[in-house]
Amino acid sequence: MISPFSSRSSFIELIEQEISFANAGKEACIILKLNSLQDEKMIQMLYKASNAGVKIRLLVRGICCLVAGVEGQSVNIYITSVVGRFLEHGRVYIFGNDGKEKMYIGSADWMTRNLDHRIEVITPILDPDVYRTIRNAVQLQLDDEVKARVIDANQENEYVGRSEGESSPLLIYKSIDQ
Repeated sequence: MISPFSSRSSFIELIEQEISFANAGKEACIILKLNSLQDEKMIQMLYKASNAGVKIRLLVRGICCLVAGVEGQSVNIYITSVVGRFLEHGRVYIFGNDGKEKMYIGSADWMTRNLDHRIEVITPILDPDVYRTIRNAVQLQLDDEVKARVIDANQENEYVGRSEGESSPLLIYKSIDQ
């Protein structure tokens, strides 16, 4: 996928596919790891998916204009932000695909400027070893209970859990070091 030519339309197709799975009573999920989520059209697509029953898990490090946990709009969306000692800018896009996950990585946040006004490249992850490495890193961030803050409708940004232990950025760093 290349912005500004095909990224938006490709992401919309992937979201629509998850909506189709949910409407058919199948498992449907989306996991996104972004620095920023600002694009109104993509946010509306995520709301549409949430309303169809797609489980959506977002890791958004910075700007997030989507409001999670609102009845009738985004009840199936949960967002956390992990900011730690290590600065990292990974973007990962995972679509459940009825149990056969599709994963992509790239340079584009879901901001209008990234999808419509810049050259950005997104590529599928096809190598099983690379897939496992990236999926493990994403899962560590999804499971973070030290540095993760919940981004909710009240904008309270409370920490997810405990305040001691190793945060996901440190765990990722250690896992790569081995």
